[in-house]
Amino acid sequence: MDNKALDIESIGPYLEKNLDAFYGLESYEKFSIGQSNPTFLLKAKSGNYVLRRKPPGALLKSAHAIDREYRVQDALYKTDVPVAKMLHYCEDISILGVDFYIMEWVDGIVYEDPSLTQLSNTERELIFKEINRGLASLHNVNIDEVHLSDYGAKGNYYERQISRWSKQYISSETEKIEEMDIMMKELPSKIPQDDSQSRLVHGDFRLDNMIFHKEKPRLLAIIDWEISTTGHPIADLASLIMQWELPAGNISRGLQGVDRISKGIPSNEDFINQYCEYRNIDKIKNFNFYLAFCFFRMAAVIQGVKKRALEGIAANPERSNQETLSVPKLAKRAFELMEKL
Repeated sequence: MDNKALDIESIGPYLEKNLDAFYGLESYEKFSIGQSNPTFLLKAKSGNYVLRRKPPGALLKSAHAIDREYRVQDALYKTDVPVAKMLHYCEDISILGVDFYIMEWVDGIVYEDPSLTQLSNTERELIFKEINRGLASLHNVNIDEVHLSDYGAKGNYYERQISRWSKQYISSETEKIEEMDIMMKELPSKIPQDDSQSRLVHGDFRLDNMIFHKEKPRLLAIIDWEISTTGHPIADLASLIMQWELPAGNISRGLQGVDRISKGIPSNEDFINQYCEYRNIDKIKNFNFYLAFCFFRMAAVIQGVKKRALEGIAANPERSNQETLSVPKLAKRAFELMEKL
């Protein structure tokens, strides 16, 4: 199966039969974003839609869980959390060869660079407030009320996450990285005492997984829910901070070296304090652990991308080849943070 191709002759008639008001599929294009699950814009006479499918080839266990993506977004649609509307899920692999789902097309803009150089200081400040508001709204959701209490495994979130990503890292390992070996052994012993926070966590909460209004600083949808689960919410907050600690530029898309205050971008401390205010919670302790965990997890994720690139099944081969160069650096940063605990 071509990672960039869709069988219009198959998918068109299927959607006309199974999706209300859908008709006249005319063309499609693949989004450049999304390393894990290929995502396409469908253009039909009835309007635009988004199709997201599993990639072809042998897949790592528990990876590419688009059924979970569909379920969580469908559950959140009627809450304050901004998500796209889910329209149809297909398990019939005779259509495209893999599972896929259809969601509404959110007509907005995705900012990839957190420097937001195309915006004014005031606009940047408001965008970062929207990011914070979106994150807090997710973590304020009552998982019982949206019928997602069984969405994640029981027990300590960080214990099971470190175990999961250690297994996936080992499954996709292509070279020995000493810091990753040490982290897999020692990071579990650094987990802070359980504070009983069990919330929905996105798992990859960052700027390029959000769609904003084209004309005003408003968050329209949080996307890419593949590794979402129930667990400890500070992991999402630390994931954002981790992203901003990376070098600025087109590959890492961080804020390292950027004069944030002069550009209307909050400091890490100010952003964290605002988050605590939005959620009405106390100051966060042991934040270096959460950062270390996020750098460790990202190293494992990018290692999986590297393995798929070597096998020729990465969703975006050119970008994946650039990203995979960062695995040792991510592992080193995770190790440095762990050493401070």
